[in-house]
Amino acid sequence: MLKFTAAVSALALTAGGAMAKDTISFAFTDDDPAYIQRMEELVREFEAANPDIAVEFITAGYAQLVEQLPLQLAVGQGPNLAKIADHALMKYTLDLRPYMEDPDGFAALHGNTLSLLRSGDAPDDKIGGFMLSQTLNLPFINTTLWEQAGEPIPQEGATLDEIVAASQRVAEATGIDIPFTMDRSGHRFTGPAFSYGAQFEKDGVVTFPDAAAKAFIADIQRWTESGAFPKEMWGAAGGSRYKNMGDEFVDANVATYFAGNWMVNPFQDKIGQDFDWTVLNAPCGDGGCIPMPGGTFLAAFDNSEHPEAMAKLVEYLGSEAVVRELAERFVIIPGAQIEDLNYQTENPNAAAAMQVFSHNAPNVTDEIRRWSAFPGIQAVQASIVQRLSQLIVGELTLDQTYERMEADIATVNAELKK
Repeated sequence: MLKFTAAVSALALTAGGAMAKDTISFAFTDDDPAYIQRMEELVREFEAANPDIAVEFITAGYAQLVEQLPLQLAVGQGPNLAKIADHALMKYTLDLRPYMEDPDGFAALHGNTLSLLRSGDAPDDKIGGFMLSQTLNLPFINTTLWEQAGEPIPQEGATLDEIVAASQRVAEATGIDIPFTMDRSGHRFTGPAFSYGAQFEKDGVVTFPDAAAKAFIADIQRWTESGAFPKEMWGAAGGSRYKNMGDEFVDANVATYFAGNWMVNPFQDKIGQDFDWTVLNAPCGDGGCIPMPGGTFLAAFDNSEHPEAMAKLVEYLGSEAVVRELAERFVIIPGAQIEDLNYQTENPNAAAAMQVFSHNAPNVTDEIRRWSAFPGIQAVQASIVQRLSQLIVGELTLDQTYERMEADIATVNAELKK
């Protein structure tokens, strides 16, 4: 894998040696190596059809991209296009509409998901890229382990506490190390917090952590102390850095893993016939049964001298044929309005999991969608990861965790007022 910063720096040299071509850069990341490979193949197919355009395809780790891209874009640097999930970066996107061959057709295909790539002051018809995938966070379970343990699978309506307790019984009965885990991510925390009844903001002011959020945090500490949520799961990385826990699930060492539908395709390849798995419905609580939504976007930034080339690549990758192929092949819920998707999987676990994700999609509330696009969400999620990690490894008490979070959020609110 190329280092992100080195690849971007090398772009200047590449462009200098290929003056006959319009050179643009595209940074891409994903948990599925096959998806990355296919995206690069599509880029090379695009270059073959457009010999006057060269695309520097940069592969970067998700955490690396999250940390470096905001800093680079703030000073007019970084890649020209990138796969992102941070709504705060939409202010750097370029309006591709004037440079597109068929902007109205593109807008019709992608519908209202294009609004998610616009900052508050952007024109209503701006096209800053397109939504690559829609996501939901739900608990994956190793059903083979659950059956070996004789533990009934939690049904719709179960609370997260009930799911964790059952997961611990599975671990004790089967001898595995990890009853329950989730990615080291503030995004993963947020869906269950909403289910607990947490409110993250009101009238543009962040209100986290409220009483419901504190109750969830206290439960995480209790699960850690009981061994249901191992300390090393979040303590293995520093600061607010993201850490994926999917490999532990693949190794059949986890009863329940809280992640999202982007893991369905990698799991069907990596797990194969080793064990059966499925997805549970969203855990319920006083706030409902909320699956945290999210999405990834191919964003085109305003730092290129070749907007026409960027528009061509976005139109190609965002075309119905390409979007359909990627969605069906890699089991993705696309942002584009494409009917009758025929997911290319003969894996019954993957097929059943996607049905559960589809069943839970209507539970996403308008409130949580607004929070997903809130300007301060990334800073809040960074605070969640950092302070929870300190709590989990014993650096902070529960009360100190609340105090540090409240201080972090005061800073976020001060920044939002500027």
